[in-house]
Amino acid sequence: MLEKFIPDMYQKSIFTIDYKKLKSNGIKCILFDVDNTICPISVSKPSRKVKDLIEKLKDMKFKVIIVSNSPKKRLLPFKEILEVDCAASSKKPFSFKFKKILKEYKFKVNEVAIIGDQLMTDVLGGNRVGITTILVNPISSKDHFFTRFTRILENIIIRRAMKKELFARGQYYE
Repeated sequence: MLEKFIPDMYQKSIFTIDYKKLKSNGIKCILFDVDNTICPISVSKPSRKVKDLIEKLKDMKFKVIIVSNSPKKRLLPFKEILEVDCAASSKKPFSFKFKKILKEYKFKVNEVAIIGDQLMTDVLGGNRVGITTILVNPISSKDHFFTRFTRILENIIIRRAMKKELFARGQYYE
């Protein structure tokens, strides 16, 4: 059961991921979470640094899609500024939005990766479908109301995973 919460990769941020390695491993589509992955929850549009990264990924021929539990209204500035597709109100960790993306864009599970800051939504959701999961540290300690509760559960899972030597916070791997 604990394995469902363990990411395939763990990196400090979206900027420390080796995207060339993802490409060489057959990844064609990258799903990004927004809140505390791309930007803090208090920020309403992507930074220049994020825009540059997304442009670089598109130049590398990755399909980039934002997958968030946030509503459409929150994602609209990201969709417009980054010129990417979005899946709002995704209800992660449930798998139906992931499956819809796989079907709609005709990707196989081994061609898609999700990058997010939460074990309880991004990693669990991705692992349930079988796509590559990449955990990054949250950008900010400020979270949405509901996320504060999932962080408590997440910390329990991390402690258990550390005891079994499955995961350790701050020990990054690809």
